Amino acid sequence: MFIGWDWATDTHDVTVMDDTGKRIDRWELAHTEEGFAKALARLRKHGDPADLPVAIETTRGLAVDRLLAAGHPIVPVHPNAFHAMRARWGASKAKTDAGDSMKLADYLRTDGHLLPRLEPTEQATLDLQVLTRTRADHIEARIAAVNQLAALLDEHWPGGKTVFAELDSDIAMAFLEKYPTPASAAKLTAGRLEAWCKRRGYSGKKPGSVLIERLRSAPKAASRLSEGVVEQLVRLQVQLVQGIRTTIRALDKAIAEAVETHPYAPLFASMPRIGKVSLGQVIGEIGPILERAQTCEQLIAEAGVVPVTRASGKSRTVAFRFATNRRARVALTTFADNSRHGSGWAAKIYNDARARKKRHPHAIRILARAWLRVMWACWRDGTCYDPVTHQANNKISTPADTPLAA
Repeated sequence: MFIGWDWATDTHDVTVMDDTGKRIDRWELAHTEEGFAKALARLRKHGDPADLPVAIETTRGLAVDRLLAAGHPIVPVHPNAFHAMRARWGASKAKTDAGDSMKLADYLRTDGHLLPRLEPTEQATLDLQVLTRTRADHIEARIAAVNQLAALLDEHWPGGKTVFAELDSDIAMAFLEKYPTPASAAKLTAGRLEAWCKRRGYSGKKPGSVLIERLRSAPKAASRLSEGVVEQLVRLQVQLVQGIRTTIRALDKAIAEAVETHPYAPLFASMPRIGKVSLGQVIGEIGPILERAQTCEQLIAEAGVVPVTRASGKSRTVAFRFATNRRARVALTTFADNSRHGSGWAAKIYNDARARKKRHPHAIRILARAWLRVMWACWRDGTCYDPVTHQANNKISTPADTPLAA
């Protein structure tokens, strides 16, 4: 039997098909506990869940989790790949929920042997992946909130933006909380500002005279809003930025704690310039690929750091790989970029690529590919990365000013 599951927010459509292509069963279920319970019970009537693979156009979500928990093999189908196959069921490529669940079941019946099955990720890896992805989302939210604050200050108080180098720093946030409008800072002097900075633990090493000059030299706003409204807007935006910064710090702590106890951490923890957060990102994103990859080349392809080759007859093109796990690629290339500042081996690979006229992003992907081979060897052999052994095996000559990670 082959199952096609067309999922949606409110309702799902399920088709059961036998190996001859005959539809044995089909029904629609609501996205409720009763709907899922009845659907799973109805599927059990057709056989053991382990013998009933399910094709579905996603790799995550409640439907996938419930089907995995029930024991069904999950065959995720990429929506683009499924759309490209629609012509086999009709030139019009018609789309309905019932039709899609039938087509998914039929696609699984005919091409299932070519499609990879979803392997459940280790619990510790999944937890770490969620933490690091949530942190990345909050980083994006912080950037957006800081940009909104900068635009607000540009329009209503340019001086408040120029006093400190980093607008989302602790000292800048405290300053805007105390002085949210031009009028509130009108009586500030160099001495008062310097004394206030000392009480706040300011470490920027700029005297009050420099800071006050930045404030006074900024253009004056010609806002048509009342001072009370400007004050309220600035304070609310500052609170938003501070709230996001607080959640990021909490996530950093949670990630560090999760990394400490993760079984994969010792394998990669000694790699150059890989901090707790970066290590968590690498484990959370590369770990699931390592768990299912059969070869190192599969690992490299799924991580998105190798191009795609298309060849036909005399035509041959090598293009950037767009269809990939983007979060895994970002986690890996971020680590690779940092590693070249702490490893002579990594620096040489990067510099050689640049000497071949590769742009910085391309050179970083080349270095990331090299690091993946190292990670694969550590994973395959269960051996923790040792920079000394790596240096000796590759006969790395490290300049005195290029430190290696300890």
